[in-house]
This record gives sequence, C-alpha cells and structure tokens, in this order.
Amino acid sequence: MASSVTPPRGMRDFLPADKARREHALGTIRQAYHAHGFDEIETPVMEDAAYLHAGLGGDNEKLAFAVMRRGITDDALAAAAASGDALSLADLGLRFDLTVPLARFYASHRADLPAVFRAIQIAPVWRAERPQKGRFRQFMQCDIDIIGEAGMLAEVELISATASAIDALGLVGCRIRVNDRRILSRLLDTWAVPAELHERALITIDKLDKIGVSGVAEELAGLGVDAASAAETLGSIQDAGWHLADDGEPPAWLDLDVYDELLAIRAAVTGIELDFDPTLVRGMGYYTGTIFEISHPELGYSLGGGGRYDGMIGRFLGSEVPACGFSIGFERIIDLLADDDDAVTDAVLVIHEKNASPSELMALKQRLVAEGARVRLAGRTKNTRALLERALADGFSRYAFVAADGEIGPFRPLGSSLD
Repeated sequence: MASSVTPPRGMRDFLPADKARREHALGTIRQAYHAHGFDEIETPVMEDAAYLHAGLGGDNEKLAFAVMRRGITDDALAAAAASGDALSLADLGLRFDLTVPLARFYASHRADLPAVFRAIQIAPVWRAERPQKGRFRQFMQCDIDIIGEAGMLAEVELISATASAIDALGLVGCRIRVNDRRILSRLLDTWAVPAELHERALITIDKLDKIGVSGVAEELAGLGVDAASAAETLGSIQDAGWHLADDGEPPAWLDLDVYDELLAIRAAVTGIELDFDPTLVRGMGYYTGTIFEISHPELGYSLGGGGRYDGMIGRFLGSEVPACGFSIGFERIIDLLADDDDAVTDAVLVIHEKNASPSELMALKQRLVAEGARVRLAGRTKNTRALLERALADGFSRYAFVAADGEIGPFRPLGSSLD
C-alpha cells in the first residue's frame, strides 16, 4: 500500500477556496495599511546566519532553520561534531520573523529611503516549532513598522493603522493592551532585582496568565525577590487602568513620565480602545519602550502585537535609529473571519460539449472576462451535479451550457440549481 503523501509537519497545503479566502483577507490588510501611508517591501526568505543569530530575535533564534554551506568537508563535519556547534556548518537561515530582515534591509538601503520610513511586510516565516493546534512551522506575518520617528507619533500611527485593518476585516470586540518596558524596569527596581536578572524576571512575569500570581511570586523568589511583596504588588496592579495619576500618591512602581506618554498615545489613537496593562511583557528582548497587544474578550491569546525597538537597527549601522512595529497574527485571525459575501465576484462556469469549437469557446470566455467575470471552462460529464457542486465550492456564482454547435444556453445561478 502506498504511503500517504502529506506536507512536512507543521506546514500546510491550501485548496483553492482556502487560498482565495486568505488572499482576500491579506488584500484587505494591505489596503488598510496603504491608506495610512505605508509602503510594501520584500526581503529574501533567507538571511545570513550571523544576522539571524546576533541576539536580535530573542528565543526565536533557537527556532531558526539553518541552511548548510555548500562544499562542507569531512574535516568541517568532524570539527562541528567535536565542538557541538552545528551552526558552524551554516552560512544562511530561513527568516523566523520579519523584524530582523527589516533591520538588515534598512541598513542596506538607508540612503534610498525617506527620513521616516513606513514599511509593510506581508510574507511567510519559518520556525522549528513543535507542531500543535495554532502553531505551525511556516506561517504568514503581516507587519508594519516605522523607522526614524522617535516620538509617540509612531505608536499612534501604528496602532491606528492596525485598528483600521481589524475593522476592515470585520473583527469586533478587539482592544489594545499597552505597557512600556520602562515601567516594567521600574517595577523590577522596586523589588531590587539586579539589572542582569531583569530579562529572567520579565520571562517569569510573562507567565502570569498561566501560573497565576502565586506561581510568579514563587519563581521571582528564586531571583531574590520577596515573594509576599511581589504577590501583593502583582495582585494590585492587575486592576490598574488610566486613573493612577488622577488623585493621591501614585504607586511606587509607576514611572509617571512614561505613564503620561501612554496617556497621550491613548488620547491620540483613533478607531480602537486602549487598556493599560502594567503586567504586559511581550517576549522579545529587543523591545525598549512602548509595547502593545491585540486582545479579544472571548479569546485567551493575543491576535497580534508589537512595540518600540530602538536598539536593533543600530546593531547593523553602528548608530542609533528609532524604530517601532506592529504585527497582526494572521493565522490566528483568519479562522475568526466570517465569510464575506461582498467579496464574491461574478464567476461563471461554462460547461461545454466535448466537440464544441475551441475558438468559439475562447471567444465566449474572452467576452465574459472583458465584462469583468471570472470564467472557467469545463467539459460536460455524466454527473453534472457533482461538477456544479465543485464549482459552487470554488466560489462560482452562475453557469451556462454550450452545445456542440456553439449554441449558448441561458446563464443560471449556481446556488438555486442545487436546491
């Protein structure tokens, strides 16, 4: 018996209807981003291994697919085996996100770009994940980034453009959770966490929704934090909002200057509600300021996120360049989208007899295409109903028969014909 033929684990095939649905959603996102003044770019699917493992991608660097160098010698293989450094055999790797390629792109083309560059990247990325529900080894990312704008206008534009895309997709009930890495640093300082342990402490705080306040406090105790104090603080700040600076003395963990910046962003953003969440971390170590995530009250996971990463591009250029980005989690939202009846175009199935004239068929097809229809030619079969059902599933809206002598029958709607 022949073995089943399937895609590699964690990767998927898409049938025509699924592909059409995905492309429609991607087109909607692109249009929303373009309307906000962003320009689309394209980068290679592979980058130099040195860039992908330069400490810019956080834990995702561990999930990068490496591409082996050509002409590897036996000595090189032996040396890599002896040292345990398999990456020494690779000179390239598949991109695991779109932010590292953007930083490299900007460093390569800075002279040809405007002082403030607004970029769109919509493309697949690859990570060596353990495949499971909602986690794939190849998936689509939809990123917008603003490079060169140091002020909060970048955050306001990114959040507003993302809100426009969410609205255009028909997603309702979404909100944006916001925080700032500097507020998190102030919180850790109040617990006397040494600077070199900040990242480890933030990884622990990021588990709050999984292990709860007591679990986080217990892990923080391993870093020298008083567990009781941490539990008390975490318990109180989970309900923090936009009222912390209104009356009385603000909490010791709150950086008021940064909080005021978040309040200003909230006032300027249009199209979506912002919630202040001082426990929001975002896993990437390269974030330096504002961070944000898309939340939905009925879902236990975010639908996208981003933040400010001012230090990344400077790693390529040797000089600091402010940068901020926002990514929609496309694979998470595509299954939430309702079918869009307005997206249906005039799609015509022309069913013809086997000996119908090819020239007459093409003349009919060209006429219908010129009128704006999508047209598929199909030879008549004994089971016409199966042919019509397949066409309906593929998004076709009407059909007609063409006889051997070229006579064209009436055009009929597909749906009613199958009732």
